[in-house]
Amino acid sequence: MTASKDRITREDIEARFRELAGEVDEEVASARSQLVTVGLAVAVAVVAIAYLAGRRRGRRRGAVIEIVRV
Repeated sequence: MTASKDRITREDIEARFRELAGEVDEEVASARSQLVTVGLAVAVAVVAIAYLAGRRRGRRRGAVIEIVRV
């Protein structure tokens, strides 16, 4: 093997690591905002379904009382 003229220094490795870490941080931030948006949409949907299901069940099981005067 021949030795190359350009040696890799510690500063080169650190700079490349910082560059990669910056890209990863950007991706995480983007994914986190999308995850929060999807999570809120799912939470709203679950609450709406529970509310509507409860209303329907209440109508079916509601008592009908007739008062008749004699």
